[in-house]
Amino acid sequence: MSINQAGQDVYTCKNAKINMYSSAPIEDIEANSTAGVSVYNASTGELAFSLPIRSLHFPKSLMEEHFNSDYMESDKYPKATFKGKMQEHPDLTKDGSYPVTVTGELEVHGVTQTRTVTGNLKINNGVLTMTSEFIVKCADHHIEIPKIVFHNIAESIRVRVAATYAVYKSNSSSK
Repeated sequence: MSINQAGQDVYTCKNAKINMYSSAPIEDIEANSTAGVSVYNASTGELAFSLPIRSLHFPKSLMEEHFNSDYMESDKYPKATFKGKMQEHPDLTKDGSYPVTVTGELEVHGVTQTRTVTGNLKINNGVLTMTSEFIVKCADHHIEIPKIVFHNIAESIRVRVAATYAVYKSNSSSK
């Protein structure tokens, strides 16, 4: 993404909250991370997210181990990414809550899918926050669920994202 001279149109988030949840007949599974990073260019609408898979933590350590080794193959596919473009161009100088739609490429487990995701962009006293909730189907990203644990793991995972952005400040002192 290009940064305009003032740098005012580029926003970053280094601690996006990600929550994954699946409900299955035997047990519900939930994982959380605060290690998501994101960049939003308000002038172009470009939005990018990256999440280290191993940053997702589960209540049970064995569940986390199986998630990383058996399903997500985290050593081979260490992160999930999304790169897209927001269709709306909210006025970031005005407080408010704006429904937004982003279309782009979601890459999970080495498989890229075109996705359109809805969300909310909120401006409050100059602070920009984005939230979204969407479903990811394991089969869409070639994540295999062995028949033996089919009743323990759902085929669809609900993903919630919450990111609070700050204006990007370049480290360079030139103006």
